[in-house]
Amino acid sequence: MLRHNKFFFPALIALLVIVLLWGIAFGSVHIRLQDMFSGLKHAFNGQDPANIHEAVFIQLRLPRVILCGITGAILAVSGVLMQGLFRNPIVEPGLIGTSAGAGLGASVVFVLAPGFSPAVKEWAGTLLTPILAFIGAMASTIIVYSIARNAKRISIMSLLLVGIAMNAVCLSGINFLAYTARDSQARSITFWNMGNFSGASWLQVVVVGIAAAVVFIISFNYSKQLNTLLLGEEEATYLGVDPNKLKRNILLLNTIMVSVATAFVGVIAFMGLIVPHMLRLMIGSDNKRLLPASMLLGSALLICADTFGRLVLAPAEVSVGIITSLIGAPIFIILLKRFNLLQHKGGYNA
Repeated sequence: MLRHNKFFFPALIALLVIVLLWGIAFGSVHIRLQDMFSGLKHAFNGQDPANIHEAVFIQLRLPRVILCGITGAILAVSGVLMQGLFRNPIVEPGLIGTSAGAGLGASVVFVLAPGFSPAVKEWAGTLLTPILAFIGAMASTIIVYSIARNAKRISIMSLLLVGIAMNAVCLSGINFLAYTARDSQARSITFWNMGNFSGASWLQVVVVGIAAAVVFIISFNYSKQLNTLLLGEEEATYLGVDPNKLKRNILLLNTIMVSVATAFVGVIAFMGLIVPHMLRLMIGSDNKRLLPASMLLGSALLICADTFGRLVLAPAEVSVGIITSLIGAPIFIILLKRFNLLQHKGGYNA
């Protein structure tokens, strides 16, 4: 219906701008547009915030909303890449163990950090948890890739099966650490695995933003090859695409994106599944349109989820992962029923 609508992308951009302003303005402290403009003016001039509203805007709300938007874009684009790689619209970015590996790495910090040497703690500082989460995500994905790779060929089915097994292993490790941890440590593990943006900072925005910008540019360059892969690996080879090289590159991009995103904010379920699927039903499976559209819509929807989580029990917060799962799952089921995708038709029938 919207495959050739020239107003589709301007509408997505307008939606993102509106959601950004809504996410910044509302919370336990209400911030007016006047406070936003004056806060930005003082920040650019190197001046301190003039009041509490400007301070909340510059130091807390703005980095949180920006990090939330970048993370939503990362997870949505990663979902498009993985669904294109597996040629299956119900694949999500953490399928090959990346998210579970990040959760295991973070859990190690929460439980075992008191035993780390002072030199390690001093060197890593506040980045200790993100560093270990990133290492855990990369390590689990590398293990999955190494096991699934056979005779210089990467089997999609092997990746799927080994990824499921790796997810189970990592979740078992997380549960074991939670079982042996003190109450406060177990609570930290639980909250981290539900996703949370309360600790957002400008350092996180810079790190995640730079990583996202690089991988987005690279990902968009693979859109044509992913379109070719939809025809099948043999047909893609005839058209000049190296399927094994493409698989390696896409897996590497997915691992970097999900590792960087989850390392700072925790595991956020459903975003990489629901956003690409919704857009595929609206604009089709052309990755040249699907990738940028997912970036915009994923950013807007995750900001909406985080803002709703801040408002529903204000001044307390509901973890964003709870919101995405609670709202995303019913929407996904409705879409499947609405478009008769619960029948056994196979992959891309949108």
